[in-house]
Amino acid sequence: MSEVHSARVELVDVSKRFLTPSGDVFTAVRDVTFTVEPGEFCAVVGPTGCGKSTTLSLVSGLDKPSEGTVTVGGKPVDGIADGVSFMFQQDALLPWKSVLHNVALGPIFRGVKKKDAYAKARDWLRRVGLAGFEDRYPHQLSGGMRKRVAMAAALINEPRILIMDEPFGALDVQTKAIMSNELLNLWEQVRCSVIFITHDLDEAVALSDKVVVMTSSPGAVKDIYDIDLARPRGDVQEIRFQPRFVELQRQIWASLREEVERAYATTAKGVSV
Repeated sequence: MSEVHSARVELVDVSKRFLTPSGDVFTAVRDVTFTVEPGEFCAVVGPTGCGKSTTLSLVSGLDKPSEGTVTVGGKPVDGIADGVSFMFQQDALLPWKSVLHNVALGPIFRGVKKKDAYAKARDWLRRVGLAGFEDRYPHQLSGGMRKRVAMAAALINEPRILIMDEPFGALDVQTKAIMSNELLNLWEQVRCSVIFITHDLDEAVALSDKVVVMTSSPGAVKDIYDIDLARPRGDVQEIRFQPRFVELQRQIWASLREEVERAYATTAKGVSV
């Protein structure tokens, strides 16, 4: 898939409110406005509970905003948006199906003949370095290998938009670095638009073209930073030693730290005795 097949994602003055069990109104996000250009890799960072995942649900069409507009490819999102693939922190793999069958599910659901779907799945498993593991089951793989299967399952659908909600959050530092490199290599091939949620600021800067910083709850856009590190990025571990990376990381952390401390103080008050 080429970059021209990617989609522009735009959120304008988006707010989302929920009713709590007690009947109170809770505002998860408020007046959120930002854009992800076609083929752009956008990371969203913010303190726990700031509405990052809620924002993803509005972009994907899993939920509707209380106010504001969300558009994908110039069209308002109404239900599950076409051409969207997901990758979550927890592997969304079917444990009773083999690796090959898990990866082929997307094309099969979209009406591709099984023979063609399996051929395509084998190709994607080769791309993520899992040729020879087609007949294994998820429980027979390491955490990093399962993430590779999840990436293959997401990208085989040739998405216009890839939504990633802390996909590497549960991995150890070394495996996370390897998976970040794998993701960059694969994304360079397909260039879909990416919205990537993470609590790891280094990860956000190393991977992204743009970093959106959200405030503590209710979540709003505080700052947006363009990441002008050259592409292809190369090894994410090496990128972190570049002077420009260090400068960007410090700038963004100065903004993010205020929100993290504010969220922590609010939580501490809530649990104090």
